[in-house]
Amino acid sequence: MRIITDFDGPIMDLTDRYYHVYQLCLAQVREPNQSIKVLTKAEFWTYKRAKVSEQQVGIRSGLTAAQAETFKQIRDRTAHQLEYLPLDRVIPGAIPALEQIQASGIELIVMTLRRTCELNMAFEQYGLDRFFPLDRRYCLADDYHKQGDIKDKTQLMAQALSELKPDPDTWMIGDTETDIIAAQTHGIRVIGVLSGIRDLDRLEQYQPDRILADLAAAVEFIFDRQNETT
Repeated sequence: MRIITDFDGPIMDLTDRYYHVYQLCLAQVREPNQSIKVLTKAEFWTYKRAKVSEQQVGIRSGLTAAQAETFKQIRDRTAHQLEYLPLDRVIPGAIPALEQIQASGIELIVMTLRRTCELNMAFEQYGLDRFFPLDRRYCLADDYHKQGDIKDKTQLMAQALSELKPDPDTWMIGDTETDIIAAQTHGIRVIGVLSGIRDLDRLEQYQPDRILADLAAAVEFIFDRQNETT
């Protein structure tokens, strides 16, 4: 059996980083004495999980349409800067779930649209490299020119499947439509988790095999299925 997991969403919680960057960008764009409404962290994350656009987030925060476009541009340049990555946190229950997979002997792969330097920073910060040898890490090169999340993730999946030994009993765990489409394109069963950046309504539109709370619940489900068939 093989489990392929996305990194951000199933393993890492990005809410602190994204909310911090939201506040920074809002402060940069607003005019002096302009009245704005700073969203609460819960409000902000609800919009993100429903895939409300960055421009709309800006407008709902009191920016004009022109300001909201500038807000988006600054946010896109800022959100993935290395200086803010230490704000990410490991999702509760994720490390025990990874330890459970590792102890079982099941092959474990990480597949993420982070660049190599971004992934390595998180691995070093939280000691996550122990779960993923170098040949079990699929991410974007630091100099890779992005072509779009779905295309990039689907290509990463194709690369992994071409390099790894065939295993018909493979599961993908992810938190976005990107993960679901990449898995479905290659005929892999996929579990959507609600611990990341998409809500239930968004995930249901892409019809994964299951939608569960988080990585721990997904691993429990996979193990239960394995036990039923042995």
